Amino acid sequence: MRTIVYYSYSGNTRGIVSRIKDKYDYDVLEIKPVIPYSDNYDEVVDRATTDTKNDYQPEIQKLDISKYDEIILCTPVWWYTVASPVNTFLHDYDLKDKVIIPVATNGGWLGHAIEDIEKKSGARIKNPVSLKFDGNELTEDDKFENWLKGLDD
Repeated sequence: MRTIVYYSYSGNTRGIVSRIKDKYDYDVLEIKPVIPYSDNYDEVVDRATTDTKNDYQPEIQKLDISKYDEIILCTPVWWYTVASPVNTFLHDYDLKDKVIIPVATNGGWLGHAIEDIEKKSGARIKNPVSLKFDGNELTEDDKFENWLKGLDD
């Protein structure tokens, strides 16, 4: 059984999740920090710089992923890796017997986000995709649509 697990700060990743759900109607689980991030984007960027350098893992609300064997894991890229709440998810949950389908949204460079998901989860990775945004606009819609069709395989 497949689900979508995601974290979104600005809404770009949430929009991708919505489009996946519209097509496939998978269950959706949102990673939510116990203490939410500031609404001030510049403050979050500054914090993310420090958090990613220190492999910070903010406390997140509990999720029940026990009935799923495949997880579409959607994350924004923060300083070339997964967002800190996703980092917590990768450390806190036993994912070794799961298949993860990574979706990384970014405004610049993917960095090592997909490799970090594989390394930190210990899960089998399949069909990863990196999607570039310019502000709030997905610049690779055709790439996303092709990837989305591939979920049927």
